[in-house]
Amino acid sequence: MLSPGLSVSLLAVSCALWPAAVRAASCEPVRIPLCRSMPWNMTKMPNHLHHSTQDNAVLAIEQFEGLLGTGCSPDLLFFLCAMYAPICTIDFQHEPIKPCKAVCERAKYGCEPVMKRYNHSWPDSLACSELPLYDRGVCISPEAIVKAEGPDPYYQDPARCNPESSPDFPMDSNNLHCRGPNGDRCRCKIIKMNQRTYTRNNYNYVIRARVREVRNRGLEPTAVVEVKDVFKSSLVNIPKETQTLYYSSSCLCPPLTPGEEYLIMGYENEETSRLLLIDRSIAQRWKDKMDKKVKVRFTFKCTQTDSSSFQSKTNQCRLVSEQQLLLLSM
Repeated sequence: MLSPGLSVSLLAVSCALWPAAVRAASCEPVRIPLCRSMPWNMTKMPNHLHHSTQDNAVLAIEQFEGLLGTGCSPDLLFFLCAMYAPICTIDFQHEPIKPCKAVCERAKYGCEPVMKRYNHSWPDSLACSELPLYDRGVCISPEAIVKAEGPDPYYQDPARCNPESSPDFPMDSNNLHCRGPNGDRCRCKIIKMNQRTYTRNNYNYVIRARVREVRNRGLEPTAVVEVKDVFKSSLVNIPKETQTLYYSSSCLCPPLTPGEEYLIMGYENEETSRLLLIDRSIAQRWKDKMDKKVKVRFTFKCTQTDSSSFQSKTNQCRLVSEQQLLLLSM
């Protein structure tokens, strides 16, 4: 609920009725996809996590999509949005309004056990102790919101989002987003695989691999694959064995289907020795004819010798590159 110091009813359309000059002074429309289903449509930056723009906040809040998908707490989405896209009201423009301590505690109580199951703990940046009690300061909770008619934005489908029936958070294109009818869904950009794309994106690794599983373990989406061939590696040694690929977001792009074999192009993190999948990465289902389409070009540098024999000349040659991948017409 709202504390007594803020005894007003909040409607989803209330901010839209303010004069334009007032809104422009400090409030801005909510653009964070996860928070568009919230019963407020105006926010204020910087937020409670010190993100100066909503673009920065989007990147940070994405890490919780997998946790939201478990349905561990009906208060989690509200709490996160109150922190990352805090409500902006005409009466309190000097600073964003915080969620009430009780909202945080309910979200933490429901979700921290799930996080600990995967060796994660409740983030210090979301500490409940830093938030006000409803009767001692200004704060917001779901109970204070006058909801319009329509689907419940906090709806979670228990058949698809129950961590007990799916203890490893397996995610695919059908069950990744369990936010209900008001939530936005991810759309992976289709990248055409050809020599030009390969050269422009400068991929660190190119492998042929069979996908064993794709999962979103709390805050770290991954794909486990069995490497069949390594066409290119740059910073990380990639043996032909089981490897873990790390997604940059829980949208899981590019999409991978367990049991299928792919030609995968991605990036490497030398410090962590991780193979990364980001939006520019490519995963194309492997076909037998691809053996003839993917070639590795070897480049040699030879020094001139006085000998006229072919053997003498080749003995002075050294391999300078073996990973210039040639992608013929795919």
